[in-house]
Amino acid sequence: MHILIAVLHRPTQPTGVCRHAANLAQALAERPEVDQVTLVTGAWQRQSFESAFALQSDKIQLVDVDFKNSAIARNLWFLFGLPKLVQQLRPDLVHLAFPLPFLRARFACPVIATIHDLYPYECPENFGRAQAVLNRLFLQQCIAQSDGLTCVSEVTLKQLKRFFPQVCAQKPVTVNYNYVEFSQVLPQPPAIDLKQPFLLSVAQHRKNKNLDLLVQAQAALRQSAQPNLNLILVGHSGPETAAIQQQIAELGLQDSVQMLASLSDSELCWLYQHCQLYVVCSATEGFCLPLAEALYLGCRAICSDIPILREVAQSDCNYFSLKGDPVQNLTQAISSAMQQPAPSHAPNLRFSKAAIAEEYFKFYQKVIA
Repeated sequence: MHILIAVLHRPTQPTGVCRHAANLAQALAERPEVDQVTLVTGAWQRQSFESAFALQSDKIQLVDVDFKNSAIARNLWFLFGLPKLVQQLRPDLVHLAFPLPFLRARFACPVIATIHDLYPYECPENFGRAQAVLNRLFLQQCIAQSDGLTCVSEVTLKQLKRFFPQVCAQKPVTVNYNYVEFSQVLPQPPAIDLKQPFLLSVAQHRKNKNLDLLVQAQAALRQSAQPNLNLILVGHSGPETAAIQQQIAELGLQDSVQMLASLSDSELCWLYQHCQLYVVCSATEGFCLPLAEALYLGCRAICSDIPILREVAQSDCNYFSLKGDPVQNLTQAISSAMQQPAPSHAPNLRFSKAAIAEEYFKFYQKVIA
C-alpha cells in the first residue's frame, strides 16, 4: 500500500500539524503492508522537516512543491496542483494532515482528513474575523468532500458531531490518537544560554493557549516563592506573539522568560527531561501532543481543568481551574506541584506507535473497501 500524506501549509517552522504528519509517516512505515509513504510539503518546509524529524525509513519519501507561499497560491494548489501530483504518484490513499479545500472528483483514490480541532467554531479569535470565516468554509468543504475522517481525540469527535451532526451517519469517522515515541532520540540541550531552573510550555502563540496566564504566574512566582525560577516558551509565532512579548517587557521578565522555536526532537526531549514542571494553560485543545510527550518523559505537569486534558493526562497530572482568578489558581498550583516528586508511571500504551499504526491501517482498509 502506498499512502500520500499532504502536509503543505504556511509556517516555515515545525508545527503540531507537521509533527502529526511526520509521526504518522514513521508509524505507517513500520507496517509490513505499507510499501511507501509520501510526505508532501512546501519547499519552504523541507529544511524544517529534515532537521526536526528523524525520517529515517527508506519507505518515506519527502516531496516538496515550490511556489509562492501565499494563501491564494496554496489554496489553488490544493484544488488543482495536489490532484495532478496524486495522478502522477498514484498512491492507494491520500491522507490530508489537516483540513484543506479540495475537490473529491479530481482524485482517483480515496481521500481522508485528520480533524485536530474545531477552532474556527470554538475559538474564532485565533484567526481574526475574516480568516475565521474562511477557515470555517474550508473545514466544511473538506469534511463534505472527504471519504473518511479521523479525529485526534474523543473530545474532538464530540465537537465534530456537535457542529456536523450528520457526518458520522454519512461516512466512516474514527478516533486515532497521536503517538509518542522518544526511544530513538538522544537528548541534547538547545544551543542557547539556558537559565535553570525553568518551567516549560510548548504551544503555538494563539489565543486559546492562554500563554498570558503563564507569563503573569511567572511574574507572581518570581516576586514571592520562586525568585530564581525561569520560563521557557517553545512554539512558533502566531497572532499572540506581539502581545506576549509586550507583556513580558511590561512585567520586566526579559531576563527570566525565553521564547524558542524550530527545535529538534533531541532538543525538545532535553527540555522535557530538565524542566521543573510542564504547564498547559489552554482554554480548548484538540489533543495536546506536547502534554502526552511530557508525561511520557516523566515530567511533573499541571494543566487547566478542561475535558481534553483530562482525556489525555487522566490522573497523571495536577489541574487548576480557569474560573475565578485563573492567574492565582495557576500560581498556587505551580507552587504546590513543584513540591511533589516526579511521577513514576509507565508510558501510556494508548499513545504507542504500534497501537496507533494498527488503528490507522485498519481505518484505511475500511475506507478503501
